[in-house]
Amino acid sequence: MINHLAIIGVGLIGSSLSLSLKQSGYVKRVTGCGRSEDNLKKGVELGVLDDYQLNISEAIKGTDVVVVAVPLGAMSSVFQQMQSSLDESTVVTDVGSAKATVLRDAHRSLGEFFPQFVPGHPIAGSENSGVEAGVASLYQNRKIILTPEQDTSQSAVAIIDKMWRQTGAEVEMMSVEHHDRVLAATSHLPHMLAFSLVSHLSKMSDQDEIFNYAAGGFRDFTRIASSDPVMWRDICMANGDALLELIEGFKNELSEIAKAIEHKDSEALFELFRDSKHTRDQLRDL
Repeated sequence: MINHLAIIGVGLIGSSLSLSLKQSGYVKRVTGCGRSEDNLKKGVELGVLDDYQLNISEAIKGTDVVVVAVPLGAMSSVFQQMQSSLDESTVVTDVGSAKATVLRDAHRSLGEFFPQFVPGHPIAGSENSGVEAGVASLYQNRKIILTPEQDTSQSAVAIIDKMWRQTGAEVEMMSVEHHDRVLAATSHLPHMLAFSLVSHLSKMSDQDEIFNYAAGGFRDFTRIASSDPVMWRDICMANGDALLELIEGFKNELSEIAKAIEHKDSEALFELFRDSKHTRDQLRDL
């Protein structure tokens, strides 16, 4: 089990991890660290945290595992601040949605401790944020992707693998490049579509009437546009190349639909909708 876990950035992901590990009895002590003391105090009140620190160096002293759960743009700073307090027995992991930039930041800042860093990404979440959003069951039957480098310590990988499995998650290994391409398609692009749709409709002259009559389809499709804008800004910056390629492809696909509508090509529309329905029907467990 983990004797002492530190979570840097106690939001939905970090608090859910803590609650799950506490529920299973796999962790003895959880220390939180973040910029908002009110959020950390609430974490202690809710039983998510046992204690907290506002200073990263203090928070990670004597810990077995450190989970960095901050926006991608803050990773480099966090790694720099923890470097002086790390020792050879501490394993570090993260939950970032794009791995190439995280690994670059870790290489630059962790120095000799880099082999103890296990990059990871839980494929789970919601549009909610903050310590109060934590749910112990968030990772149950969800995938956790680890993207270790060749020089990553195998014992460190085993520790993080076991930690996530304690939450009920399925752990998979993947290369950094493959991870970033796959997540750009399955997570990052859908969020961009949701954000852009809400933005487009909000600029229309009759937006009040449009949103007043919005029903289930609009609600389901745009729910993720309520996600943390800081986090998604950083994801766009970190995984921009893969995302731009997908956006260009989607623009072409949308142009084909527009062309079919313009030319009153009902057969082309039917074939596209039929094929898409067939593909989506095969994914019933999503």
